[in-house]
Formats: sequence, C-alpha cells, structure tokens
Amino acid sequence: MELILKEDIIGLGFKNDIVNVKSGYGRNYLIPQGKAVIASPSAKKILAENLKQQAHKLAAQKAAAEEKAAGLQGIALTIAAKVSATGQLYGSVNAATVAEELKKQGKEVDRKIITMRDIKKVGDYVAQVHFFKGVAVEVPVTVIAEGADAPVAEEAEAPEAAPVVAEEAPVEAPAEVEEAPAAE
Repeated sequence: MELILKEDIIGLGFKNDIVNVKSGYGRNYLIPQGKAVIASPSAKKILAENLKQQAHKLAAQKAAAEEKAAGLQGIALTIAAKVSATGQLYGSVNAATVAEELKKQGKEVDRKIITMRDIKKVGDYVAQVHFFKGVAVEVPVTVIAEGADAPVAEEAEAPEAAPVVAEEAPVEAPAEVEEAPAAE
C-alpha cells in the first residue's frame, strides 16, 4: 500500500514522503491516526504543489537541523552502568539514556529522534540522531562498568597524590598530638 506521510515516523520515513507499507499497518494504524493518507494520483499532485510552495521553509528547517547536527559533531559519550561479573548490564542503555547524557553536556536532543539498539553489554556502540531528512549524526557511545573503571581512574591519581599526603601527614600528626595534651 502506497501512502503519503503527514508527519515524521522514525523507522518509516519523514513528513511528505511516499512510502510503501503493508496494507494492515496503513489501514489500521497510519490512516486512522492521521499520520498518512493514501497516495492517489490527485494526492500526489497536491503534495507536489505544496512542496513547491514550501521549498524555502524546508530549506530553512534543513539549515537549522544542520546547525544542530554541527553542534553534536565530535561529541563522544561515556556512560557508566552497573555491570554483572560476566559483563552484562543490569538493565540497558537506550535512547533515553543517551538523550540524558547529551542533556548533561548541554545538548538538548529529543529521545525520539535517536535510533539505536538497546545496549546490554560493556563496549563501544553508535547512536544515530536524525534531525531532518538527510541530516543525521552518529554519536559514539562507550559503555563502561560503573564500579570497575571508577576505582582504576582513582588509582591512577592516587600514586601522584599519595606522596603529597605522606609528606603532610607526619607534619600534621605530631602537631595534633601536641595540641591534644595541651588542650586537656
């Protein structure tokens, strides 16, 4: 069944696209929900006329989408998650989690425009952010173990900090011991 989409549907197409779907999906969901209309010859002519009239608006929307996409270039996410001993995540990392991490970095992205598989293991993955038709950005996502990698980073800093603490500790400790008897 050939339909003209009236709004963006992730995984199917964008607004004003002509798509082929199974008859049941079109008749029972897309058309009754107002998300699509049947692509008859007259509907196609109307669509072509509307696209001609809206060409400059679409160009402006695409330019805005490209600006947003440029803002996400070079961003790589590292998500710490609770992991079992076998490397399996408790739960999963999904589009909503990626959207939250982007928001923490100051990039406001709707979770509905992010496509990716749910991540259930530690490793490197890619999430795609679809801003507009033909404008998509791939964001690398690295999932690490919450408990395992955090102490490793602290241990890397600990040797540098340990000598400083060791030098200060003997100096401060006798001072506190001397003050304690004087206070009593």
